Amino acid sequence: MFGQTYQQDYVEQRRRMVRDQLAARDITDQKVLRAMGSIPREKFIPERWRSEAYADRAVPIGLDQTISQPYMVAIMTQLLALDDNHKVFEIGTGSGYQTAILAKIAKEVFTVERIAELTERAKNVLKELGITNVHFKIDDGTLGWPEFSPYDRIIVTAGAPNIPQALTDQLADGGIMVIPVGPMEHQTLMKVSKRGEQIFKEPILSCRFVKLIGKQGWEDE
Repeated sequence: MFGQTYQQDYVEQRRRMVRDQLAARDITDQKVLRAMGSIPREKFIPERWRSEAYADRAVPIGLDQTISQPYMVAIMTQLLALDDNHKVFEIGTGSGYQTAILAKIAKEVFTVERIAELTERAKNVLKELGITNVHFKIDDGTLGWPEFSPYDRIIVTAGAPNIPQALTDQLADGGIMVIPVGPMEHQTLMKVSKRGEQIFKEPILSCRFVKLIGKQGWEDE
């Protein structure tokens, strides 16, 4: 009985998250709302922080990393304008929660993470949830994953000093990339669109992410 009540509480928290943190703001994409209403966010968070799974803020997941605020996950996903034909490249697997949301909507997700322990955790949770359209790699995400490029959509879940050239090169013509760009203390979430040889950049909102570390990002200290 206790276990059943425990699970029901998370279901109710998830409903409130979608209603109060997402739909009540400016998240209007029904695909995003459905995905975030169906994925159990608590499963991506270590037990010591699990009670905060549906808080309206980023939550630690260990290894100096965080799971992004639900609203940030939603707005970044909405900006991608995903459909079920899209091939998506994610830089920064992290907890795997954003990966799962992408996988619920898109055809295929390629995700890169530099911390092996996080990749293994994310693999295990996605396997438990029956999500099979995700390909994982442990590597420097700032260099992309050229083997499977170009990508219809690219999402970067860490703050970059600049937009990595490797990622714009691997974005398909007509594609969209969403990436936080700026100094370590704060960034601007940018929507980057590619049309032929032209790159269009649109600032969306202020944000703060962990550093994007790599050859075309921040140096590892």
